[in-house]
Amino acid sequence: MEPYDDELKLFEAHGASLPELENQGYVDHDGARIWYATHGSGSPVILLHGGLGHSGNWAYQVPALIDAGHRVVLIDSRGHGRSTRDSRPYRYELMAADVLAVMDALQLERAAIIGWSDGACTAVILGMQAPQRVTGVFFFGCNMDPSGTKEFVPTPVINRCFSRHAKDYAQLSATPDAFEAFVDAVSEMMKTQPNYSADDLDQVRVPVVIVQSEHDEFIKPEHAQYLARSIRHAKLVVIPGVSHFAPLQRPPLFNDVMLEFLQDLAV
Repeated sequence: MEPYDDELKLFEAHGASLPELENQGYVDHDGARIWYATHGSGSPVILLHGGLGHSGNWAYQVPALIDAGHRVVLIDSRGHGRSTRDSRPYRYELMAADVLAVMDALQLERAAIIGWSDGACTAVILGMQAPQRVTGVFFFGCNMDPSGTKEFVPTPVINRCFSRHAKDYAQLSATPDAFEAFVDAVSEMMKTQPNYSADDLDQVRVPVVIVQSEHDEFIKPEHAQYLARSIRHAKLVVIPGVSHFAPLQRPPLFNDVMLEFLQDLAV
């Protein structure tokens, strides 16, 4: 693996391949079949990917987590990757309930949650609604109300990522020809969701670290600062030199921040 893929040229061309996983399966929950996989042993860490992606986007984080002594749990969000969905509109709260269903199936009482973009929103919702199941939330590159997003400006990096998502969807999905409808449905959710107030965020009682890339294409830096102020005892970390796609662009840099968060939880 190249240490840097800042332009996502390698990702567009080849994707990101997960290591061979010990256990894979599906959980039927509320109109969907949710794919999951686990690997390793130790304290559990759930990885929640971003919108339009799938669990394979965490390929460079899984080995680091296993080497650090964690049990890694990967979940494809409903309608993404290998997971299916019904005809209802996407909702982050529904995806949070899917995560709990997978945890129940795996008999996981509690877990740390690493969330990227849409997955980060889902993680915070779990921290609000089911704090007894969450040891901590790593919140990377997301907003919690519509004011937190920048005006969308397509870039070559975003276009390469989108191109890869289209290829992966065609390969993994149970509805491989429905990518455009899938994009439309996820985009509709993103227009108005999430929409949590500062008072809502003040109810979070699990440890949270807000992680913002220096050059994030989608999230305003002042919104990350607002989240760190609004969530009690939250910590803000800015990763220099990368964008919304830091886990793919510079995995060692991202992994250091992620593992430090998990080490702090263990203290």
